[in-house]
Amino acid sequence: MTTPRPPKFAQPASGGAPPKSAALQALGWLHTARFLTTAPQLHFLPELQVPEIAFVGRSNAGKSTCINTLTQQKQLAFASKRPGRTQHINLFALGKQGLMDAVLTDLPGYGYAAVPKQDKIRWQQVMANYLVSRKNLQAIVLMCDPRHGMTELDEILLDVIRPRVEEGLKFLVVLTKADKLTRSEGAKVLSITKLQAGGGEVRLFSATKRTGLEDVATLLWDWAHPASPSPLAGEAATS
Repeated sequence: MTTPRPPKFAQPASGGAPPKSAALQALGWLHTARFLTTAPQLHFLPELQVPEIAFVGRSNAGKSTCINTLTQQKQLAFASKRPGRTQHINLFALGKQGLMDAVLTDLPGYGYAAVPKQDKIRWQQVMANYLVSRKNLQAIVLMCDPRHGMTELDEILLDVIRPRVEEGLKFLVVLTKADKLTRSEGAKVLSITKLQAGGGEVRLFSATKRTGLEDVATLLWDWAHPASPSPLAGEAATS
């Protein structure tokens, strides 16, 4: 099996970052993302056997930007100029050479003030049903703007998924737009959010400065391939 070609912008790992080879493997894998299908309701979603990783968050939390940055594609996830207007569940396949080994799911943003109340309620119900009932759901990534912290709607979402997290569902809070924080502000919000996440992973992330890019990518790779040896193990066997 050939190793995916590493993206050109990837930087060497430093500090607490994952090993470079593992990060490049993960980023190369994410770069294979391509549109699979879209659905306005759950019953339109295909039944899949591969692991699914869902991205959720408020409409202005930078969800689409985060997905596009992780996959190194400018327009994979649609970022509307009118937040809250994307009403469909969008699925993106992952895997090289026509082989799908995982799926990224972009769920509708929630909580935007300009959206009619009935639409908010409907979207929230669709998302809640998805998060509770999607059988192949392996992990959930919650986008959160660290300047505002976790909101009441974010807390409600955590309550919805808590039973599944206790059963083994992976959970990550991505604190987007970290470049807008000072080092001390970032450390403080990271510490607070770890307490709020209730056992889930928390990472600072910046699409502009690529902060947290390799770390988040490697985490998603590991969650989607729990039975696969790490890239380092493969290198050790062939060296």
